[in-house]
Amino acid sequence: MSTVLSILDLAYIPEGGAARNSFDASVALAQLAESRDYRRIWYAEHHNMASIGSSATSVLIAHVAAHTQSIRLGSGGIMLPNHAPLTIAEQFGTLETLHPGRIDLGLGRAPGTDQKTMYALRRDPASADRFPQDVLELQAYLAGKSRVPGVEAIPGKGTNVPLYILGSSLFGAQLAAKLGLPYAYASHFSPDALVDAVTLYRERFEPSEQLSEPYVIAGVNAIASDTTAEAHRQFESAVRRRVVQLVGHGQTFSPEEVDLIMSSPAGQQMKQRWRYSAAGTPYEVKAYLEEFAEHAQADELIIASYTEDSESWLRSYDLIADVWHAAKVSGQ
Repeated sequence: MSTVLSILDLAYIPEGGAARNSFDASVALAQLAESRDYRRIWYAEHHNMASIGSSATSVLIAHVAAHTQSIRLGSGGIMLPNHAPLTIAEQFGTLETLHPGRIDLGLGRAPGTDQKTMYALRRDPASADRFPQDVLELQAYLAGKSRVPGVEAIPGKGTNVPLYILGSSLFGAQLAAKLGLPYAYASHFSPDALVDAVTLYRERFEPSEQLSEPYVIAGVNAIASDTTAEAHRQFESAVRRRVVQLVGHGQTFSPEEVDLIMSSPAGQQMKQRWRYSAAGTPYEVKAYLEEFAEHAQADELIIASYTEDSESWLRSYDLIADVWHAAKVSGQ
């Protein structure tokens, strides 16, 4: 089995929970992942979302890195149009200087939020159009080959933090292929263009200093438990919470109202966002992940898991590692 496993951690804050508890859980997950040979953990930049605590992405990476030894940590991703390339080069250059050889920089061009929050971030709506140029400017700062005369990233210059292009459309695939960078597709919540985007990326890939051959990371949802029924219960509960969050915009609903939301056209459409999901016993999840990796032409899977509590969350990743690494040892 050549496909490697990684983790996407959104620093989930449960209803009524505290951000500090979610950060403690993120540290516990990273320590578990490190001991179970997961390749990397990424944290996503989202803003004004009550259930996601990873808004200050580089700060969270620094915190987790200080409590781990070897696992790679990075952004999945930094929404570059929200920032000046120099600022991100300095932040991730600092991270790489403090934790050499452990830092990834995944980049996306979406806002990671809504229109009102875009204004609060002072984001120019046209900044997404500059995304390719901003990626090149950022890459140059990190390589010590600044495109802005007289301006260097300090720290950052010469660190060559590896870049990854994130996407959920053909645009990101084309850009990653043109720049010769790894491509991470967000199939865990935006499944529709997966096959077309990965195929285009592999067909058009141009080698670069960072990467000689195409490399694909695909997102997938997974919950493993001791029984199929318990895993499915947790998964359905997680989907209900996410649909209510997205459709309800922070409102509180009764169970009956949630049922109506789930059965509505909007609810059904939202449910399709989690098309690529595995829930079951560890061996059932393993079988699904193997099939999905082949379908996605993925070199690496990055797993997102949404459970009711941190104990179930940690156990799910532990159970998946048990069967995945056992298969590698046996040569399956």
